Formats: sequence, C-alpha cells, structure tokens
Amino acid sequence: MPLNNDGIMVILSSPSGAGKTTLVKLLSKRKNFKISISHTTRKPRDSEIQDKDYFFVDESEFKRLVQNEEFLEYAKVFNHLYGTSRSPVISNLQKGKNVIFDIDWQGADQIKNKKLDYKLITFFILPPSKKILFDRLSNRDMKDKLIAEKRMKEFSRDVLHWINYDYVIINDDLESCYKKIESLIDAELNNGPKDYDKDYIRNHIEKLTV
Repeated sequence: MPLNNDGIMVILSSPSGAGKTTLVKLLSKRKNFKISISHTTRKPRDSEIQDKDYFFVDESEFKRLVQNEEFLEYAKVFNHLYGTSRSPVISNLQKGKNVIFDIDWQGADQIKNKKLDYKLITFFILPPSKKILFDRLSNRDMKDKLIAEKRMKEFSRDVLHWINYDYVIINDDLESCYKKIESLIDAELNNGPKDYDKDYIRNHIEKLTV
C-alpha cells in the first residue's frame, strides 16, 4: 500500500504543438522528478533517441504488450500507438520519485479512471492562439504541411477536454508557463495558495474555439 513518502504523478497533456514535451523536459530537471518514457509505434524524429525519448517498437510488439496488460494506459494518436508501462511507473513512485507523464487526453483519462493510490496533478497546455499553433506545427513538420493541417483539424476536438484537468496553462512564453506549472505543483504539495484564474482560461478557450 502506498505510503506518505511515495512520489506523485504529474500529467501534462496538450493539443499537438502546444509545447508539453519541452515543459516535461524542464520539469524533469527538478530534484526527484522522472519522465515516464512511453512506447510508440511511430518513427523517431531526427532529434529523438531510442530508450531516452521513447521506446520505439513495431506494432506487433506493442500489441503483445497490450495483450500482456503491461500498459498503465495506451491510445492511438494520429495513426500511431502510444503506451505507458505500468512497472517502472509504480517502481519509481514507491521509491519516492515523482513521475511526469507526457500523454494525450485519452491516456490521462485512463490513468484517472484507474484511481491509483498516489497523488495525481493534471495540466492541460494551450497555445496563445491558433495562428501561433499552426506556425509551430509548420516549423516542426516542415517536410509535410499536410501533417500540420491535419493536426489543426484535431485541435478543435482535443481542446474540449480541458475541463477534465486540474489546471489549464497558456504557453505564451515558455519560461513563464513553466514557472506557473512549477508554482502550482509546489502549492499542491504544500497546501499553499494557488494563483489560478479559471474564468480567464474559459474566456481564452472560447476565443480558440470560435
């Protein structure tokens, strides 16, 4: 049974291109914070390293892991499969390490529904505008503009899931966004005051979805 000195779980989700992966890497530099490395069937990007950014596997290996019930959560995102192995997550939590998840809303829902006996804090990251998001996606996926356009179509669906998260943070400036997340995690851990304006977030989402 989990103890008081066990680690906590922190989930960061976002529409594609809103910056959650960069924020996860920044959070992992904090003492006692570890990134949960996902399995995926997609091909690595040029800058990605096997077993560090992801465990890159083929579809048959991924399905074998699903069949063996080795995933804490898994989902299909943009025609690729992503999943989080249960064993390393639970092991790190029991050692008192805090585990950060870079997963989409489908995976976040699965973890929430499992009601694991560990503290869970969830964040949904949003871009300042749809134009800025498209620019980010276009720069990242320069080889194929169709990818950026497809992800923009998914954006309108993905953004609706903000309501299921503890906090929604607008990534208009990376350092500022990171500081807000860091501050809210500390407030949650220490029962401190939380600087969070849900009405402001609601208004921002209305602008993004018109």
